[in-house]
Amino acid sequence: MSAKTNACRMLDSAHTSYTLYEYEWNEDQLDAFTVAEKVGLPVDHLFKTLVLRGDKTGIIMACIPGDKELNLKGLAQVSGNKKVEMVPVKEIQALTGYIRGGVSPLGVKKKYPLYMDLSVSEVNPVSISSGRRGLQIFLDGKALAAVSEAVLTDLTL
Repeated sequence: MSAKTNACRMLDSAHTSYTLYEYEWNEDQLDAFTVAEKVGLPVDHLFKTLVLRGDKTGIIMACIPGDKELNLKGLAQVSGNKKVEMVPVKEIQALTGYIRGGVSPLGVKKKYPLYMDLSVSEVNPVSISSGRRGLQIFLDGKALAAVSEAVLTDLTL
């Protein structure tokens, strides 16, 4: 197994139980449906982390089930923005320390406001990126919400 990621270290320091699942990945297949199939979970148990920019607050992050679409207007409203938009892929690593397909809601290099779909509380296990492609973290959804200090809200269409 490879070295632990910042997300793993964050869970370790919070004494939160998790398991790692390593899988073969492909640059052309980083979508949630493919990853869920590779790790053997329903796609609604795999939560994807999105990086956005609000017109008033700057960078924010959202974590939603892999089979859902983010409600941009809803996220803007709950985050105190008039509008939010996805950050261009080329900016993600500089902002988070992670690359596309490996963005975790945990262990980000700067703590941005994190909004997580409230359905996470009903999911066990939930799968999130460990912070690198090909390595997922499985943990209880309630534990993820607690450790990440996310604002739980309805984020999907």
